[in-house]
Amino acid sequence: MKILIIGIVASGKTTLAKNLSKQLNIKYYEIDSIVHDDKNNKVRSHEEQIEIIKTIDNNRDWIIEGTLRKNLHFLLDLADKIIYLDIPLKIRKRRILFRFIKQKLKIEKCNYKPDKKMLKNMYKWTNDFEKNKTDFENLIYKYSSKLIVCKNVDYKMILKALEKNA
Repeated sequence: MKILIIGIVASGKTTLAKNLSKQLNIKYYEIDSIVHDDKNNKVRSHEEQIEIIKTIDNNRDWIIEGTLRKNLHFLLDLADKIIYLDIPLKIRKRRILFRFIKQKLKIEKCNYKPDKKMLKNMYKWTNDFEKNKTDFENLIYKYSSKLIVCKNVDYKMILKALEKNA
């Protein structure tokens, strides 16, 4: 099964991907790791990103999670199931702050520098998402036959929905 988990900052994408990966024994990938080449501290070209995704897609099963970027909309077509985490704004804002604190205290690992600029960006991104949410949802609801929308991360419900629609 090819599962795409999408949502905005602090919606629970990575946590869900890790848990589903264990439950279903399917490897997961982060869109950020596909887009960013951390070794060379640069953004990969669109062509490089496509090649990475083609390599991932050669596997029969995968889980890819992240914020859906315009140049990666084709992932919606590749996926067998799309899980959209539509977590309420107030919960996401609280998670952003707690994540920042945990990262500053080195309790939680991250792939970026947890500074005030990044914290500010995360709040900006989540606010921008809310302003454009209708456009985003109009795009993904075109895939309603394979779409699972979650207002909270209920693992049992998600697993049942994946099994039911498999």
